[in-house]
Amino acid sequence: MSNPNLVSIRQQLDRAVGPAPWYWKTFPEFRSVAGERFVWTHHGEQGPVGYVVTLAAEREPDRPTLALNTYCRPFLVSAQRLGIWCPEGRNIRLAGFDPDQLKPFDLAEIAGWFKQSSDRIYSATPPIADFQVPLTLGAGMHKIDVPPELATVDELIVPTSYKAMSNEDPAFALFVVKQWISRAARDQESHRIFGECFGAGTFLLEEDGCRLAEWVERR
Repeated sequence: MSNPNLVSIRQQLDRAVGPAPWYWKTFPEFRSVAGERFVWTHHGEQGPVGYVVTLAAEREPDRPTLALNTYCRPFLVSAQRLGIWCPEGRNIRLAGFDPDQLKPFDLAEIAGWFKQSSDRIYSATPPIADFQVPLTLGAGMHKIDVPPELATVDELIVPTSYKAMSNEDPAFALFVVKQWISRAARDQESHRIFGECFGAGTFLLEEDGCRLAEWVERR
């Protein structure tokens, strides 16, 4: 494998999706099968919908069709279909949505609701696919039955932290590091994983994807 271009890695990382609400500007904007363009809105840090990020048709930005609580990350399943992944207890939840099927709702319906709930995703329409992957899986390869609605995704890198059950459990899904891994992706040239630790800097993993190779940028 070739050595990674650190300038290119920084540029790719800037485009990588990070968690709601801090990285909401990295969320993908897209058009649905019906040709509707959808956009994201962050509702600020105060008030009954503080820290909530919503999805709505561009022509009706005040009529949201999907609301995300903290730590949610959207990804494109295809050019017109949307997926969301988020931590839920000791699991990673992955849900798929058809934007053309989503029904709009009033923001008043969820005012203060996320603050009282551990739920991460709200919509008035059920997802077209929804499954969970346990964080208790051991290191190595595992066979996972992915719903066909999400099976077109080639690769999804999921950096997440969780409460360790023992001193031997890792603190993060990618590798053990005492910082919050906020986003990660794979370098298109070297195929090595890189990412960002919130408040710490940008890192690059070794070829095996399990160990820290170097800090690209420290904060």
